[in-house]
Amino acid sequence: MTLTYTALAGRAASRTRRRVLVFGVCGLAALFVLLTVSLATGEMRIPAATALRALVGAGDPGDVLVVREFRAPRAVAAIVAGAGLGAAGCVLQRLFRNPLASPDVMGVTGGASLGAVALLAAGASQTLIPVGALAGGLVAALLLGVFAWRSGLAVARLVLTGLAVQAGLAAAVNLMIVRFPAELAGSALQWTTGSVYGRTWAEVWGAGAAMVLVLAVALVLHRRLAVLDLGDESAGALGLNTSTARLQHLFLAVTLASLAAALAGPVTFVALAVPHIVRFVTGPPTAATLALGSLTGAVLLLASDLVVQHLVPVNGLPVGAVTATLGAPLLLVLMFRQSKPVHRSHA
Repeated sequence: MTLTYTALAGRAASRTRRRVLVFGVCGLAALFVLLTVSLATGEMRIPAATALRALVGAGDPGDVLVVREFRAPRAVAAIVAGAGLGAAGCVLQRLFRNPLASPDVMGVTGGASLGAVALLAAGASQTLIPVGALAGGLVAALLLGVFAWRSGLAVARLVLTGLAVQAGLAAAVNLMIVRFPAELAGSALQWTTGSVYGRTWAEVWGAGAAMVLVLAVALVLHRRLAVLDLGDESAGALGLNTSTARLQHLFLAVTLASLAAALAGPVTFVALAVPHIVRFVTGPPTAATLALGSLTGAVLLLASDLVVQHLVPVNGLPVGAVTATLGAPLLLVLMFRQSKPVHRSHA
């Protein structure tokens, strides 16, 4: 009997590894195709092979200018921001054991919006807006931690506190936008919806380097999440300080989401949807699925930006409008599934 259970477990693990491998290969292929399309299409169409050569500085100088200075930064910004949002959503949903947990719910996007809008109101340079967004997201996380600390960072209290923080920050942002002069209100409203338009290589490299570092730390500390899955009592019996471990992962997730917001604005629903997509394909979460969450987020946000650029007949539409349109039905489905009563049969 033991051999049978062992064999079944081995087969299940083998199937999971195959699914992860296939999903990863398909995700990388999709990302490459989307990146090529993003570099090749626009007001001036460029053959795919020519666009890829221009990306490395070869070919006609005009093609190199268009691809490297205008199209590539925007595409890479979508990839980096999507990767951060996908990983942040995976960490938060596993940490809170709640399929509705995401930076949108925990107050991070509200903090990022408030930080950016506050700098706009102060007349700061556009180059400082991402810094304000990053600072605002981290301040929101600090508020969340302070308000929930007395409960020992209990899961239920963190989620409820996050909702309160998000609502308060969103109200503050709306009040500031209403009081803005007309010329600033449009700019602030577009930024708070989420957009990768006009990103520069300096912004992309800065956020990308920080994102890689934080993702590496999250992967190294992933085993602690597996221990937290056992419950606080069991994790404590194994020697893990559950409050400290939960705070560490919360800080990592918030930093990832804040870096993404600093680069692309508070793009909604990507962090909410990605963990569900990954779990549906690969099963229970592992360190590999955390990496796949980053890949899926990058693919989803880059695809959404391509929809904004080429399929929606509205100039200047932020990418956050597309992700919100796609994500709202998903949120309703998830809330409906969470609210369905559990039927038990009685013998």
